[in-house]
Amino acid sequence: MTIDVERLESELMQMTAEGAPGREFCEAISELAATGRFAQLRDVLPGIVYDELWARYQQDAAGFVAGWRMLAQEMRQGFVQHARQRLTSLTQLQLPGSGTGTTAWQEIQRALDGQKNDLLRGALALELLELVEPAVLRATQLRECVVASASSEDADRYLDEATRCYFYGLFTACAVMCRSVLEEAIKQKLPASLARQVRSRYRNVATLGNLLHEVNNNLLLTGIDGDFPGLANQVNDVGKKAVHQGLLSEDEARECLEKARQAMQLLLRN
Repeated sequence: MTIDVERLESELMQMTAEGAPGREFCEAISELAATGRFAQLRDVLPGIVYDELWARYQQDAAGFVAGWRMLAQEMRQGFVQHARQRLTSLTQLQLPGSGTGTTAWQEIQRALDGQKNDLLRGALALELLELVEPAVLRATQLRECVVASASSEDADRYLDEATRCYFYGLFTACAVMCRSVLEEAIKQKLPASLARQVRSRYRNVATLGNLLHEVNNNLLLTGIDGDFPGLANQVNDVGKKAVHQGLLSEDEARECLEKARQAMQLLLRN
């Protein structure tokens, strides 16, 4: 079975266009505002949205009416694209007065989000579809990480999250989570006496660097493979770069993830 992602995107766009609000909504708002019946909107809009629209109407009544009439003409074109812009605005810090070109769109979308509408759902679905093909290519570069013994549930979850971050292009987050994978796995692998010393020495907040220092000094006691610290240190270095020096490239994230997986195989050999 062949899955055509472009076809899915096209069909999704068609579905969202069919379900997008028509001119009636915008025309109703402009008409009520133009004829002095603005207060009737209080019964159909969420309170916070009504208050925002009322404040903007009071600032420039004529501009408010004209803007909503223009929106009525544009409504069937590009509504989902504006919803995607709104998603982007939610991920970034905003300065006062920024994004003035999309203010009216944001207002109506906030109004419709309080109703039974699929604008944000459609925007998110389109973004996720765009991640599919790159994620498939990245997944083909990996093989299953087979280990001789089990780790902890938390380590498994961290590895799952690190790998999915890599699939979906969150490269810096991938490297940060790789450090968490090794931190958790090492803690579970330490002999009880050494684990108590580590908790006491670092007050229960030992970093991966701290743990690797202890492992290096106690290789015989821990029974950990001698090649493990070198690989783990490389993961730690990339993770520190991710936290302190800036965003990582795809190649850096992939290399970090692969080394973390190799380190886990060495750590869990017995």
